[in-house]
Parts: sequence; C-alpha cells; structure tokens
Amino acid sequence: MAGLNRVMLLGNLGQAPQVRQAQGGSPVANLRLATNESWRDRVSGELKTSTEWHNIVAFGRTAEMVDRFLSKGSLIYVEGRLQTRKWQDQSGADRYTTEILAQKIQLLDRASGDEPPQDAEPRHCETSDDPYDFSKCPF
Repeated sequence: MAGLNRVMLLGNLGQAPQVRQAQGGSPVANLRLATNESWRDRVSGELKTSTEWHNIVAFGRTAEMVDRFLSKGSLIYVEGRLQTRKWQDQSGADRYTTEILAQKIQLLDRASGDEPPQDAEPRHCETSDDPYDFSKCPF
C-alpha cells in the first residue's frame, strides 16, 4: 500500500524560533507559522480573513540556519511531513501534538534588501550562492 505524507506551507513566523540542543547535542528548532486565508463574504461583500497556526520542527543544520537567519515575522516556505506524537501532561492525561517535521525551509523575504545580515557568512551552503536560500542545501 502506497502513501504520501507531504506538507507545503507559506506563511509568517509568529515568534522568534526557539532552538535547543537535543540529548545527542544536535540542534532542534521549534517555529510557530501563521498561514492566512482571505475571502469575500457573498452576502455582505466584506473581506474576511482566517489564520491557521502550525507547529514546525527542524533538526540539525536546518535548525542552525533557522536560528541564524529567521526572526519573528519572517516570510518562509516550508516543506515537510506531518507527525502526531503522544505525550502525558503533569496530571498524567494523554495529550497529542501534530507538527510538521521540516525537510526544507526557504526564507522568502530579505531583512535589508538583498544584503545578508551583518554577522552572516557569505555562504552557508556549498551548493547555493544565496545565503538565504535553504532549498539548495544538502541537509
């Protein structure tokens, strides 16, 4: 039986990425991504908007790049897969969290024109000339 688990999102970060070290020392980044949908109400003609919030998790070098280049409000494109995990809260009740495990993150806006941030290295990927383009990185 074949299956496909793929998510593609385009939105803005609702807060700065939270990066921590996993038990093995590898970085893990958690992001809150807002996607918006707009439509015009047929009866009133009023423009309406709905915002959906997504939990994104990035690992390894992707997490390092997220920490370095992304901030609250950044416009990003994310590709990944859905994963639901079960955990227990402080009272012992089972809880479930669905999140997107990022496989590709691309920064779509520039903080200051086409120039990278002052502390950015000129290149972070051997295969990309653009320090903001995570899509060409081999991670």
